[in-house]
Amino acid sequence: MSLPEIGMDFNQIEREIFCKVCTVAREMVRGVLGEWDEELAKRRDMKEYRHKGKKKTVYRTIFGEVEYRRNVYEVTEDGIRSTVYLLDEAMGMTGTRRMSGLLTGLIVKASCEAPYRSAARAVSEMTGQTISHMAVWNVVQAMGKQVDEQEQRASELAAKDEGIGTIETPILFEEQDGIYLHLQGKDRKGNENGKEMKVAIAYDGAKKNGKKRYELTNKVACANFEGIEEFVKRKEGVIAEVYNVDEIERRILGGDGASWIRSSQTDETVQFQLDAFHRNKAVLECVSDREARKKILKLLYAKEIDLMLNVIETYALSTDDEKEREGYERLHGYFQNNADGLVPYQVRGQEIPKPPEGKEYRFLGAMESNIYTIIGNRMKGGRACWSIKGGNNLARMLCLYHTKKLTAKLGRINTCILPERYEEEVTVKISAAKVPMREGKGYNGYHQFTVPSSMMWLKDIARIKTVLSH
Repeated sequence: MSLPEIGMDFNQIEREIFCKVCTVAREMVRGVLGEWDEELAKRRDMKEYRHKGKKKTVYRTIFGEVEYRRNVYEVTEDGIRSTVYLLDEAMGMTGTRRMSGLLTGLIVKASCEAPYRSAARAVSEMTGQTISHMAVWNVVQAMGKQVDEQEQRASELAAKDEGIGTIETPILFEEQDGIYLHLQGKDRKGNENGKEMKVAIAYDGAKKNGKKRYELTNKVACANFEGIEEFVKRKEGVIAEVYNVDEIERRILGGDGASWIRSSQTDETVQFQLDAFHRNKAVLECVSDREARKKILKLLYAKEIDLMLNVIETYALSTDDEKEREGYERLHGYFQNNADGLVPYQVRGQEIPKPPEGKEYRFLGAMESNIYTIIGNRMKGGRACWSIKGGNNLARMLCLYHTKKLTAKLGRINTCILPERYEEEVTVKISAAKVPMREGKGYNGYHQFTVPSSMMWLKDIARIKTVLSH
């Protein structure tokens, strides 16, 4: 392609520069891996690790696929011979099968924002790598499985009062709700109308970030299709991984009164509060008479709970309309089962610790927004159907993503410690609107490109073949 001096297509120039930089970066990665492998070869125990030559492999990075050769070793243990790659072990190769942590993180983040096909397309356009939707799905499943293992270990530690959380707070706010999702395949049997995914969040307050906007502070979240007992254990593990639970004096638990939510009342420090949205919704749905609604709500806000229940019962007995009577009876049963949670925690006459500077203790009611933001926006609608396993794995990623913990979590999973000589790294952030789909297979970006006379400095990039830090 020949570019005229006047009226150049800068977008094309940007794409071509990006291609060249990706080529240079792949050569740099290949050189670093090669030197690292040789350094490991020199330091190994030669009696234990017998060198058996080199084997070609591919390492997928944000710059594209890096093809390189690494040393193969044979070890003998208890008379059994096996093959090992010291470089793979040093790089912490896990379930993503020779894929860099940066690329893995980019794929997971993209899958949290869009369907797998759209995520694959976005990653392919933003990097020097070609990714299929199945590759995106595989990465999410692999990462979800590892996060699940970490949550299980955190649950076990929490059960032994050995949580590793460090954040101290006298009050912890918890809110829980469920969302029904459509299932697919064999998981749909017996769940034709969908299965409820349980979602829980916890936070230690809120801070103002706008005129009428607040942000929950130190928020954690978890979601799963599992049973009540297992989910409560998982939730406790997620909390204990962040908070020092020994310092929590009181927990305020908000929910719609479902039995699985009430199961989180593990001791006297947990105080249940019926979610205001569901509470008011019940009055509107069950009571058609406006005057009756006003009277019931007035007694509710005045904390006259026993009197309110008597009034609802009287309305039910005094009406001749069967539908109205059923509504009153349904409302009476709902309020009676959740009588201990009808009064907000702020007006129960209890002493509430003063919040730290910059934070506020607000009324509960963040769950409706969070259940849509965390799960509903990505997993519900659009004819989406999930397997139980696949839905759980994506939900774990979504919980981390929307609580701003995904990058740190994936960083711990994809830990890759370089030798000391590569400690000082220079990171260059590159972005481009689009990158040719063929780039991922090693296309060098030089073909059919003529450098304009006013931009001869581009040739300096083109001349670079291998760049190593020494």
